[in-house]
Amino acid sequence: MATTTNITTTYAGQFAGEYIGAALLSGNTLANQLITIKPNIKLKEVIKKVDYASAIAVGTCNFDPQGTVTLTERILQPDELQVNIELCKTPFQSDWEAESMGYSAHDQLPPKFSDFFIARISADVAAGTESRIWGANGFTGLFLDAAFGTAGGTTIAPAAVTSSNVIAEMGKVVDAIPSALYGKEDLLLYVSQNVARAYVRALGGFGTFLNGEGNSGTDAKGTQWYDGGQGLTFDGVKVVVANGLADNRMVAAEKTNLFFGTGLLNDYNQVKVLDMADLDGSQNVRFVMRYTAGVQYGIASDIVFYGA
Repeated sequence: MATTTNITTTYAGQFAGEYIGAALLSGNTLANQLITIKPNIKLKEVIKKVDYASAIAVGTCNFDPQGTVTLTERILQPDELQVNIELCKTPFQSDWEAESMGYSAHDQLPPKFSDFFIARISADVAAGTESRIWGANGFTGLFLDAAFGTAGGTTIAPAAVTSSNVIAEMGKVVDAIPSALYGKEDLLLYVSQNVARAYVRALGGFGTFLNGEGNSGTDAKGTQWYDGGQGLTFDGVKVVVANGLADNRMVAAEKTNLFFGTGLLNDYNQVKVLDMADLDGSQNVRFVMRYTAGVQYGIASDIVFYGA
């Protein structure tokens, strides 16, 4: 069964030459390399963990081995995913781009639409991957699993974050970061979009001033101080927005402790377009994309998860 194609507009004059689509979530986690990307995984990859207990002891004349080294592992196994879409060329014959399909009875899909649709599929996959990285099938699911707490991971019960309480709630996460981790160069505080907006508003002077914030905001500019280009920090920890995180969720971790696995990164840019006319005589065009994606963390005790 072909993918349903709904063209609800009426042709009126020459086509303007532009297609538009609803905005999609930006896949910023991978685009900005906010976590560690491990490509070329055909089936699964073993992530080795080394836990080391200090071996420092009072000096003697003898070799006296001390300390404990524990080797464990976690498995990163990407899931196989696909996009299969089939469109019929017939609706375009009497609508927007009939002329660009040619005058033959053997039509081609309008090239402008084909290019637009390929870009649209790629953007949709990026958005879906972003949600998958941080959602129930990704890190959130791993952090909510009982094994995360058993392995030493920290979970903090969330609240509905607003500009009035955001600093206190973010403070809970930073306070729970292990001392050995605080100050590490690759330590990041990942926050959802609503937490980031609340934090920007609070810094603009529009929060409840229980934490010493001034009512005019950074540089006395109110909420206008933030243009999206300046990096956010909190108590010395870099704050990054993870678009795939659901509202009222935060994660504190080193990006080298969070892993994304896939086969070939190039698979995310390859959409095959198959005109079925020469194969089965139909008027259908198929868009096909296959790729793999999966996430895993390394050391649970070095991660703080705020959420439920």
